[in-house]
Amino acid sequence: MARTVQQMLDAANAVVPKVDVAEARRLVEKENALLVDLRDSAEIAKTGKLKGAATVSRGMLEFRADPDSKYHDPAFDPARPVVVYCASGGRAALAGQTLSEMGFPKVYNLGGFQPAADAGMETEGP
Repeated sequence: MARTVQQMLDAANAVVPKVDVAEARRLVEKENALLVDLRDSAEIAKTGKLKGAATVSRGMLEFRADPDSKYHDPAFDPARPVVVYCASGGRAALAGQTLSEMGFPKVYNLGGFQPAADAGMETEGP
C-alpha cells in the first residue's frame, strides 16, 4: 500500500525523539553524540553548519553508517548516540528512523539548522 510523505514523517517522528538545543548540546558534550548535518553540500556552502557536525548528505547516510560499506565512516558507531538535523527536520526524521532500523539505538532529531543556530548552537563555515 502506498504511503504519503506525511504518513512516512509521522511514522518516523513516532520512532525518533525530537530534542531541543540544550539536550543536543548535552548529548554531544556529555555522551559523545555524533552530530550529523544531512543537508547537501550546496545548502551547507550557503549557511555553514553546526560546529563539529559531520556532513553526510541524506543520500549517502546508509552507506556511511553501514560498517560493511566501502563508504563507511567509523564515526558512525552504534554505541554512540546520534543527533541528526537538516533544514527543517523532515529529512532528519526519516534519516533517524533509518539509523534506528540499522541498529543505532539512540538517535535524536534536532530539527532544522537555522532554528538550532538561532537558539544558540555555535556554527562554522560561511
